[in-house]
Amino acid sequence: MLPTERLDYSPIPERKRLVLPGGARLALWVIVNVEEWDINETMPRTVLTPPAGGSPMPDIPNWAWHEYGNRVGFWRMLEVFDDLRVPAVLAINGSAIKRYAPIAKAAVERNWEFIGHGFGQKNMQKVADEAADIAKTSAAIREATGKSPRGWLGPGLTETWETPDLLAEAGYDYVCDWVLDDQPVVLKTRSKPIVNLPYTQECNDVAMMLIQHHKASEYYDRAIDQFEQLYRDARDSARVMALVVHPYIMGAPHRLKYFRNALAHISGHHDVLCWTGEQILDWYLTQTKME
Repeated sequence: MLPTERLDYSPIPERKRLVLPGGARLALWVIVNVEEWDINETMPRTVLTPPAGGSPMPDIPNWAWHEYGNRVGFWRMLEVFDDLRVPAVLAINGSAIKRYAPIAKAAVERNWEFIGHGFGQKNMQKVADEAADIAKTSAAIREATGKSPRGWLGPGLTETWETPDLLAEAGYDYVCDWVLDDQPVVLKTRSKPIVNLPYTQECNDVAMMLIQHHKASEYYDRAIDQFEQLYRDARDSARVMALVVHPYIMGAPHRLKYFRNALAHISGHHDVLCWTGEQILDWYLTQTKME
């Protein structure tokens, strides 16, 4: 099914007004991506290119760069969430739940929401059996948390033509891969509808630090600028804002303070709700009727 067949074009000024509880203007959700990189495969991303080029295996420098995030960076970031009393959403590879069990345990103890992020960190187009991959990821999250995940974020936002159909059939209620709006939108599937929640490519540390090669302070500057405009836009109808971080990127010593300061500034507004994805979904479902 083509994207234009899954959702209708809808200009945001012409929609029904969305109202958050308590007079809030904006719902913020923060997604922490925790991944397992397979040393036997080409690394999903690189910080160093090999001296002679190519994609050598094993790629110890780039594997270790990512591993630092799960050994150190995540725990540094965890202090930020604890200090600010902001919940996070853990987008986690199914295989990473066992490999990095203390991370999963810490998230469960804080009642963070777990969302599926593929069983391994690879493009969904390269997965041999997509339905089985989704099922394995769901089972791993269910074992760790005691409940089935409701949300899904494809590794690198990747999908096949069938991904929304397979997710709906597997019991998922929302997806984050369609970064095309500041409010939730409904996607059609071959069975039941599925909601897409606003995610972000702009306030995403992968884009800023690894692709666009900005200074660490860009994360703060861009997050605040994005927040101020969305906050203004929300004077007539509520908006949703996402912040996206990876432990091996924003968990680095020279970057963390910019994430902390941005989150402190935004969450400090009395009319901003710091929610999980399922809280945003449940609120949205009270605002609209899905057919």
